Amino acid sequence: MAVKTRAGLTTVRPVGPGSRIALIAPASHFDRDEFDRGVAELQRIGLVPVFDENVFARDGFVAGSADRRAAEFLAGVNRDDVDAVMAVRGGYGSAELLPFLDVARLRTRRTAFVGYSDTTALHTLLNCHVGVTSIHGAMIDGRLSRGEAAYDRRSFLDSLAASPLGELTAPGLEVLAAGEASGPLFGGTLTQIAHSLGTPYAFAPPAGAILFLEDVGERPYRIRRLLTHLEQAYVFRHIGGVVFGEFVRCDEPGLPGSARAVLAAFAREVGKPCLFGFPSGHTEGPMLSLPFGVDARVVADASRPRLIIDEAAAC
Repeated sequence: MAVKTRAGLTTVRPVGPGSRIALIAPASHFDRDEFDRGVAELQRIGLVPVFDENVFARDGFVAGSADRRAAEFLAGVNRDDVDAVMAVRGGYGSAELLPFLDVARLRTRRTAFVGYSDTTALHTLLNCHVGVTSIHGAMIDGRLSRGEAAYDRRSFLDSLAASPLGELTAPGLEVLAAGEASGPLFGGTLTQIAHSLGTPYAFAPPAGAILFLEDVGERPYRIRRLLTHLEQAYVFRHIGGVVFGEFVRCDEPGLPGSARAVLAAFAREVGKPCLFGFPSGHTEGPMLSLPFGVDARVVADASRPRLIIDEAAAC
């Protein structure tokens, strides 16, 4: 039976030991050795990967045509023997799928989607337009393929299960603006969120939302430009708080200023509780997985900064 989160999103079906996971390529193509290692890791932690040979398709820098990739995604969603659909990798291309996806079908099937980075486009569609939860979680290429040095197994598995993750913190987590806030957790990669604005698939979190924002390889001036874009589009007008990721490789070598300084200045302007350095998405160490669309709390307390997940995405 479908259950709704406090924000009104429909929960997905839970994933547990023996669950079958459909592997799809919604964006860039990938290295076969990375894929095979990631498949082996899924099996090691008790899940059953399933895929079609078409997942290895190539069309320039993407994994085949947009309609092929969309059909693969929908095929995974529609399979009765599959509980989750996981992206093999990000890169570029997920937004190209959006016009081909059946919103009504995505809502009624309640199949969990797992991914991050470029797949933010799919999270935005699912969370803001379909109205179902999703998992900002580790993918095959670069995470599961490298074992537990690159992803956090507990948060990965628990984010797909039918119980809340609870309290999450990390050694590098710090406070940019003090305070506490609660609300539904929405977000993803900053670049993809900004690029969605002005389209039928725009990022549109509800009032009071906690935003998780992260990116990789974006220089400080570009981060400021992206934040300005979101601010002028009123994305930040009614939010409850912000959790920033690590923003790895985002400083400009040899030049003054840093990504952290840009984010700290933004936090002062917004005046809402704000954390920096949460290890989800693009990270230097193991990536924590997060459920989107569920109730969460930001505790921006310098003595013990943390993010608390109060609801499960699955039921």
